[in-house]
Amino acid sequence: MSITWNNDKVHTYPLKFLRDESPDAGNKGETILWKHYDAMPQGPDKPGKYEVASIEMVGQYAINIKWKDGYSYGIYSWDLLWRLGEYLDVKDNLHQDFEHDHDHEHHNKKRNEGDK
Repeated sequence: MSITWNNDKVHTYPLKFLRDESPDAGNKGETILWKHYDAMPQGPDKPGKYEVASIEMVGQYAINIKWKDGYSYGIYSWDLLWRLGEYLDVKDNLHQDFEHDHDHEHHNKKRNEGDK
């Protein structure tokens, strides 16, 4: 799923990531009066867990994603989606930097071994 923001920035979200990061109490747990309650253990995955059935607006501040396995409890605010998108951008850039550095080091090591 992709969102183009007002500033023309585009964030792309893998569906598995969005589902696994669903911001509802059943998935993330919740805090009530300063006491944290962990999420209940989940059973085995149902077919359609990572397939979107529909997306609906929640007022002007969020969307609700309904999944094909019947799950529809997470409300994704625009603020949360922006932060998740920025997180994914940073994560992707770090991964690309690591791969580039690793490839560069591997190339230099091979070249140095050839000098012997």
